[in-house]
Amino acid sequence: MKERKNIFFICLDILIICLLVFLDQITKLGAINFLKDKDDFTIIKGVLSLHYLENTGAAFSLLEGKQLLFSIVTPVFGIVLLYIMIKIPKSKKFLPLNYIIVFLIAGAVGNYIDRIMNHYVVDFIYFSLINFPVFNVADCYVTVSVIILFILIIFFYKDEDLDYLKQCLRIKNNG
Repeated sequence: MKERKNIFFICLDILIICLLVFLDQITKLGAINFLKDKDDFTIIKGVLSLHYLENTGAAFSLLEGKQLLFSIVTPVFGIVLLYIMIKIPKSKKFLPLNYIIVFLIAGAVGNYIDRIMNHYVVDFIYFSLINFPVFNVADCYVTVSVIILFILIIFFYKDEDLDYLKQCLRIKNNG
């Protein structure tokens, strides 16, 4: 029965990942169709606008032009996250961590699709108030997930919780 419950939750996680990736991709398609080669679309003057940008790097355009590196690192990162998602206990205590992993995978996959299909990532959200780098929905998934992960580790999970997680993530050697 426990195995069936785990399979159900893993399938649910994969469905959520697919929906999140779809949302990311549909917003990028909208950016291409409505913002490319056009003036910025102001949402809140002096604060928030939509600005089309083709980013060949990572966050904040770091490692610009290193597509081969991204094409190798992203799938490896995704497989590691998928393994962690499968191994995380399916209990209420670790549900927030499970969803963080789901959003991290969705963000990585969303931007990976862009890199493979376009050789760049479509960015379009710009906070002009603080001159923040232009980003996209997948970037939001990753950034917010990492922030929440830090908060959970600092304020929510205790040392024994983290020790238990380490035990759950160990690969069992059957030989």
